[in-house]
Amino acid sequence: AKLIFTTSLFLGTTITISSNHWITAWAGLEINTLAILPLISKSHHPRSIEAATKYFLTQATASTLVLFASMTNAWHTGQWDITQLTHPTSCLILTSAIAMKLGLVPFHFWFPEVLQGSPLATGLLLSTIMKFPPVVLLVMTSPSLNPTLLTFMAISSAALGGWMGLNQTQTRKIMAFSSISHLGWMTIIISYDPKLTLLNFYLYTMMTAAVFLILNTNDTLSLSTLMTTWAKNPTLSAMLLLTLLSLAGLPPLTGFLPKWLIIQELTKQDMAIAATVISLLSLLGLFFYFRLAYCATITLPPHTTNHMKQWHTNKPVNTSIAILTTMSTMLLP
Repeated sequence: AKLIFTTSLFLGTTITISSNHWITAWAGLEINTLAILPLISKSHHPRSIEAATKYFLTQATASTLVLFASMTNAWHTGQWDITQLTHPTSCLILTSAIAMKLGLVPFHFWFPEVLQGSPLATGLLLSTIMKFPPVVLLVMTSPSLNPTLLTFMAISSAALGGWMGLNQTQTRKIMAFSSISHLGWMTIIISYDPKLTLLNFYLYTMMTAAVFLILNTNDTLSLSTLMTTWAKNPTLSAMLLLTLLSLAGLPPLTGFLPKWLIIQELTKQDMAIAATVISLLSLLGLFFYFRLAYCATITLPPHTTNHMKQWHTNKPVNTSIAILTTMSTMLLP
């Protein structure tokens, strides 16, 4: 069953990103949604069932809106081609549909809840590969979308992703809010340089995958368990520190590269104010990444905790973690 679900996941993504016709894009999105649902509700915990239900409802609404936008466009222009989306109303509907798919503000409420209810491996899939088809659709339709609306949504995403992540103690929710603010960085540049959006998405996927895999190896779901994992694999915790700082976008690391290029492009487009605002808002993100990193490596738990201490494991770390963490710290230098 797992094999069927994962192949359908990749199949749906491939169908969407390689399609020219709106109907095939929609079909790919639907296959994707239906394939990830069993992976979310795998543990039969009430919270994961709730997460799967929320995910299904939002994604179904978003798919319907995609279909509706393309039909309105075809009704007015006779074009079913994805790149030929010219009718203004359908452009607006499509923007909201894709924002709902991705979890951009103001349609972001479902994402932290769904991520909190699903296991870490599924959380990794949800925040990377499930975002890929909508990002590609956004890139393909970007010339006809409204830049003012996109900029507004992007800045509010960066703001809300930063502010709402400050108070969280659950690692999955923190990763969800970090994903929302990164999507803000991607959408602010989409009307001016879509290639930068894709670059940002690839680097974000790599760093997020590294973080999720490390959390999965350490089996940490909250900050308090993260404090006790330093004994389990100290090297891995040190790499988690670097990967988190890279995700926050600190200069010598990989995560600085997309931020740098985006700020440069925004200043070329006479959008210095937007660039300043979004850079200041990424400081909020830096704070909670730093808190994660602090709990993982710099602080020791008090000795009175009720937590079991983790044993030091001598199991070799997964090769993919090694490759991903190395790339997400060393790619820019």
